[in-house]
Amino acid sequence: MSVRQAVTWCYRGGSISAEPRINDRIRVPEVRLVGPSGEQVGIVPLAKALELAQEYDLDLVEVAATARPPVCKLMDYGKFKYESAMKAREARKNQAHTVIKEMKLRPKIDPHDYDTKKGHVVRFLKQGDKVKITIMFRGREQSRPELGFRLLQRLASDVEELGFIESNPKQDGRNMIMVLGPHKKKTEAMAEAREAQAARKAERQGITSDDTAEAPAEEASAEAPAEAENPEA
Repeated sequence: MSVRQAVTWCYRGGSISAEPRINDRIRVPEVRLVGPSGEQVGIVPLAKALELAQEYDLDLVEVAATARPPVCKLMDYGKFKYESAMKAREARKNQAHTVIKEMKLRPKIDPHDYDTKKGHVVRFLKQGDKVKITIMFRGREQSRPELGFRLLQRLASDVEELGFIESNPKQDGRNMIMVLGPHKKKTEAMAEAREAQAARKAERQGITSDDTAEAPAEEASAEAPAEAENPEA
C-alpha cells in the first residue's frame, strides 16, 4: 500500500479506533480475564470469556491490547464511558491555567490612578493569576529609573499579603518590568470563588423564601379591618 493509499484509507475511516475493542470485535484465541469486581479469573479462551460476559449481562472489554495474551475485563461499557466522560469534564473544569495579567503605570502616576491600578492588581492576585507590572518611561523620565524602581517597590509592599515578587524589577528598553506571583494557587482561588458564589446563591434563595412566607401573614392582617366594618355579614 502506498503512502497516498494509506492516507486515503485512514481518511475514509479505516484507521484503528481509539476506542477499546469489545465483545465479538476482540480477535484473539485467548485472553487474561478480569472479573466485574477486579478479581483475576486467569487465562481463558475467548469463547469462554464471551460466555461469562453474557451470563453476567456485561461487556467483555479489552483493557490492555499489547499484553500477551491481551487483558480483558467484564464491565458495563456504556456506564464506564459515561463515568469516564464525567471525570474528564470535571478535571477540565478544575484545571488551572497559568495566566499572566499585565498592568502599566507611569513613574509620576496620579494617586487616584495608582489606587485604581492597585485595585486591579489585588483582584488579579486574589484570582490566583500572576501580574506583570510595567513602568513606562517617556522623555526625560528615562534618566530617572529610580522613580520606577521605588514605585514598583511601593506596589509590591502594598499587596504583599496577596503576592510576592517573582521577578525583580529590571530595565527593558524604555520600560521597567516586575512580575508578582500570587501566594494562593489558582485551584484554591477557583474553589473559593465557587464557594462564595454558592453562598450568595443560597442567601438569595433564603431571602426569597422568607418574603414568600411573610406575604400570607401581611394579607391576613390587611383583611381583618374589612371584616370588622361589616358585623351584620
